[in-house]
Amino acid sequence: MDAVRRDAPPRTRDVVEMTVTADLADPAYQAYMLLRNALSINLILAGADKFLNAMIDWMQYLAPAIARTVGLPPDIFLRGVGVVEIALGLWLAFVPRRAAYWVAGWLALIIVDLLAVGTHYDVALGDFALLLGTLALGRLASGVHRWHERHK
Repeated sequence: MDAVRRDAPPRTRDVVEMTVTADLADPAYQAYMLLRNALSINLILAGADKFLNAMIDWMQYLAPAIARTVGLPPDIFLRGVGVVEIALGLWLAFVPRRAAYWVAGWLALIIVDLLAVGTHYDVALGDFALLLGTLALGRLASGVHRWHERHK
């Protein structure tokens, strides 16, 4: 006996389009707003602190090999990182559908740096969680964007 019937129609997957409404009563929209605002503020504050070192001494998180490869003093390099993080935070706040994936890439680079340092595995794990949240934000932002396109 054949396990597959030859006369059966081929199975197809039904495509279900995620719909996120721009209504604060919608739990998916609440998640979108929470992730967008929290991740944007996180990036902007971390970027600004690269100039101030008020929250933490950021030098301990920079792998020496990266500083040598770039050829800049570590404090100058970290200020450049701060500028990038502030820019990504602002972009994420206004265009999360596109920026979320760039932020995820940035977080992946930070994770590689932390693994290269070899002592901050807990921070790398936390950044991995942020990366996953950023990817979720990108998906939710696509749904919100589709909703806005349909309701112009």
